[in-house]
Amino acid sequence: MYADDETVRRILLDTGDTWAVVGLSDNRSRAAYGVAGVLQRFGKKIVPVHPKAGTVHGERGYASLADIPFPVDVVDVFVNSDLAGDVADEAVAAGAKAVWFQLGVIDEAAYERTRAAGLAMVMDRCPAIEIPRLADRA
Repeated sequence: MYADDETVRRILLDTGDTWAVVGLSDNRSRAAYGVAGVLQRFGKKIVPVHPKAGTVHGERGYASLADIPFPVDVVDVFVNSDLAGDVADEAVAAGAKAVWFQLGVIDEAAYERTRAAGLAMVMDRCPAIEIPRLADRA
């Protein structure tokens, strides 16, 4: 387990509502597309981050985290595990408050580095699963 329920709750409810979704494109068959839609329905502002930087769910995309011209609270990572560590490092450099690695995205060294930098971190979980679960317990 790479995050306790309190960390999950804090990121989802208290960390802020601007979520950069790395790997999000307009491909409706990808998990990132569906999860970003759930985040929006629960009041989060999503910021697509993808090399092609298209508009997704009505929000302008950016090619990288460094290209986003405003603060981001949470960086939600939908890339392969071998690329996720670099994204976590970019999130730290960009001043994010938290990093969330999606289901199946695991990099223990990145987890340790990110937490050591003072950011909250969740790994191998999905906010689209956790948000409704938290709402059901409220």
